[in-house]
Amino acid sequence: MPENTLFELPDPQPTKADTPTNPQQARVLRPLRNQIKWAPRELDALVPEDYPARAIWAFLERMNLSPFHASIKSVAAQAGHPTTDPQVLLALWLYACCDGVGSARQIDRLCREHDAYRWICGGVPINYHTLSDFRVAHQAALDQLVTETLAAMMDAGLVSLHSVSQDGMRVRASAGAASFRRASTMEECLVEAEQQVARLAAEWEHPDTGSSLRQEAARERMAKERQERVEAAPRRMPEIQATKEHSKKGKAKAEREMVSEARVSTTDPEARVMKMPDGGYQPAYNLQLATDEESQVIVGIGVDTTGNDGGQAPAMVDQIAGRTGQVPRAYLMDGGYARREDIAALER
Repeated sequence: MPENTLFELPDPQPTKADTPTNPQQARVLRPLRNQIKWAPRELDALVPEDYPARAIWAFLERMNLSPFHASIKSVAAQAGHPTTDPQVLLALWLYACCDGVGSARQIDRLCREHDAYRWICGGVPINYHTLSDFRVAHQAALDQLVTETLAAMMDAGLVSLHSVSQDGMRVRASAGAASFRRASTMEECLVEAEQQVARLAAEWEHPDTGSSLRQEAARERMAKERQERVEAAPRRMPEIQATKEHSKKGKAKAEREMVSEARVSTTDPEARVMKMPDGGYQPAYNLQLATDEESQVIVGIGVDTTGNDGGQAPAMVDQIAGRTGQVPRAYLMDGGYARREDIAALER
């Protein structure tokens, strides 16, 4: 016993902090995912007042959207199921573009997961088919909407067109390398596509009990679309062949022999094999963009299938003049556009 104590002290016991807790004895809050919970929910309260989705919706409310309603067959006082409001589809596409989203499938997913997209829908059912079909069916009206939007921004002083810059960006096409065919094999693909369409048309008389009418109609539609693409491919062959012949000029014999025979994709006839930024060659498009330098607003857009920036500037300036009613005071472009005839045309 120590000399400075009156009674003998017990041996010290380990504290709770020193003893590791058994996971089976730990008191924690565990998730209960099968528990039904009734909670009030208001979409309008989920999105702040200054959120961009509200600004896009308010902007569309002031625009003339009658071209998007012209094709709607379901009208008041007549039979027919109501269709999706075009303003909802427009707002989804505009907000998705501002959010860096360009895929109908991704917008469909965001409409179920993101509050801003759910707010735009407001309970209206949306799927990627509806989004994609809307964009394809209203190309002229969407182009006019771009023009009206630029006019509104110029009226508000947001776009000046003092200086405009243009550049190209190569975008990967939805076509594989195996889909490119020579003229000698194109006829075989066309015969195969016609046989597939005829076979699916014959199946309508004896439908498969394991598939619905909707699935059968989708299969036939896909077969007809493939037949149309295969039929369009040979019409692109002379243009591509002429481009290849032009590329052979001025080259040595060995280099000319390396230029292969012209081929066209049966999946995407307008796509061309281009050199991508990573150094590889892929089916792609040359997307042309013209931007107002002060505001960074896109004022012109075009798609080129040659992969060459030369000759693209005059057409873009014509598009900007047609949309805005004026020509840019200064035009910035890199050396790929600087052909003598193009510079002369822009100066005029």
